[in-house]
Amino acid sequence: MDRNRFIKTSSLGLGLTLIPGIIQGETLFENKNTNFTDPKIIKDSEGDILNVIGDIQTHKLVGSDTNNQIVEWVDNVEPGVGIPPHIHTKEDEIFRVIKGQVELMVGGKTTILKEGDVAFAPKNIPHAWKIVGTEKAKMITSAFPAGIENMFQELAKLPDGPPDFEKVTKICLKHGITFV
Repeated sequence: MDRNRFIKTSSLGLGLTLIPGIIQGETLFENKNTNFTDPKIIKDSEGDILNVIGDIQTHKLVGSDTNNQIVEWVDNVEPGVGIPPHIHTKEDEIFRVIKGQVELMVGGKTTILKEGDVAFAPKNIPHAWKIVGTEKAKMITSAFPAGIENMFQELAKLPDGPPDFEKVTKICLKHGITFV
């Protein structure tokens, strides 16, 4: 097919596709999605801080910010603090180490993550993490879809001191997370 014939036939097809929308008053670039979210910029010092059983989390983005697509928080954690092996049934997680060292186990494989390292923990796969070394660690954690932030808010309301593992387990189970 020569170029002129292609342009004429393509233009005809495009015109027939657009005419119904133009007649109904729609524009070519109109987005019909009504679930808009507002852009958001969060500085390093901003966010909602929660103490989740020793895991100091600064929540940067939550489901209400992202149309429930993703939640993201920063963990600022002392050496020795960690989360035992567990399984998420609802969300995948990404861990990105900014500072310090994090021992991460995913699917039975354990590795030490250092500054700049990233790990992916898919739902339904056991994983755990623990801060190792001598310095405090900073890690950005993302979970998608959003929703897990509601569990963290419940856990942060537990009394100070050693956690009541039975209560922790019950809250986590309600949100689709089991310990293994």
